[in-house]
Amino acid sequence: MSEQKENKPRRTVQGVVLSCKANKTITVQSEQLTQHKRYKKYVKRYTKYYAHDEDNAAKEGDLVKIQEARPLSKIKRWRLLEVLRTSAV
Repeated sequence: MSEQKENKPRRTVQGVVLSCKANKTITVQSEQLTQHKRYKKYVKRYTKYYAHDEDNAAKEGDLVKIQEARPLSKIKRWRLLEVLRTSAV
């Protein structure tokens, strides 16, 4: 009766790095456009994620792709996949 557990594809999110001050940790802000239920106007919603950056590769302002991971600490649940675009600063 030993059955393999099916692995679901892990979520990936694109966002901008807000902070890289902590060692091996980045803070990423993701933006979603949602439509208001009553007024039908599009509203920006922001979500902040804490992601693990093993090589400290990402800097503030970079556009990055992060992937869902197992709990790495009290608040970190995401892992850096790649830096898509570096900031000009």
